[in-house]
Amino acid sequence: MTKLVILEYPDPRLRKKAVEVTVFDAALRQFIDDLLETMYAANGVGLAATQVDVHRRVIVLDVSDTRDRPLVLINPEILSKEGEGPGEEGCLSLPGIYDKLTRAARIRVRALGRDGQAFEMDAQGLLGVCIQHEMDHLEGKLFVDYLSELKRAFIRRRLEKERRQRSAGSDSRAHAPAL
Repeated sequence: MTKLVILEYPDPRLRKKAVEVTVFDAALRQFIDDLLETMYAANGVGLAATQVDVHRRVIVLDVSDTRDRPLVLINPEILSKEGEGPGEEGCLSLPGIYDKLTRAARIRVRALGRDGQAFEMDAQGLLGVCIQHEMDHLEGKLFVDYLSELKRAFIRRRLEKERRQRSAGSDSRAHAPAL
């Protein structure tokens, strides 16, 4: 397996819309394994293909405490949403940045699994938030898009400063779980 490079905000490639997956082959399965390895190595609970500069409709997730229940959604679509609730979100493409957002409290999703078989599932709590967050990535949208321009500018400056410090060899960020 290969650990992939996660794009960081404000990289314009994060804004590209992902295209539908139509071929289910060994290369796709390998890519899914690489996505999972990358997500686990980055201490994330979700990762979209867009975040590694592959613009196909693939997301991987694992919200289990034991980090051993991966979920793969290919060409996912939300069939229904119910309620809404606040929560704090982070993102592997915005390391160390967290903010409060409101998302649907419960969703029903249709997707294809890594084998190409269709399935539907209900999700709520962290899993529901994570699916909505990763599906936004497939549309070229980031959680900071829900924030004010002032907050986005502050986040941009903070991340640029941290990148400069990392390139100078002083990366002291803690790696907290992120979507």
